[in-house]
Amino acid sequence: MITFTEAAVRHIKKNLKKTLNSVGFRLSIKKTGCSGYAYVPAMVDQVVPTDLHFMAQEGLSVYIDPACETFIKGLIVDYVADNNTGLKQKRLVFINPNEKNRCGCGESFTIE
Repeated sequence: MITFTEAAVRHIKKNLKKTLNSVGFRLSIKKTGCSGYAYVPAMVDQVVPTDLHFMAQEGLSVYIDPACETFIKGLIVDYVADNNTGLKQKRLVFINPNEKNRCGCGESFTIE
C-alpha cells in the first residue's frame, strides 16, 4: 500500500524510541487547508482496532486509517533535508501518485 525509504524508516524508528510506550507509526489524512487534505503522521502508543496494520522495513510497525486507504495507495514516505527556505530543515515528505494538485505552501493536496 505504501513504501518507506530507508531514511524515513530510520527517522521514524528514532522518534519511536523517544516516545514513551510507542507501538508504531500511524498515517491518516484530514480535510484541511486550501487544497483539501493534509497528511497526519503520528507516533502512536495505542492501536486503533480498525486500523490496517503492516510491517515495513526493519520491523517498523505501520498503522493506516482505513478511511484514507484509497487516497494513499502507492504513497512513498521519505525523509529529506529541505533547503527551499534557505534553512536546512529535515522533514517527512509524502510522494503520492494519486495527488492532482498541491496548495502553494505544500501543506495540503487534492485527489480526483
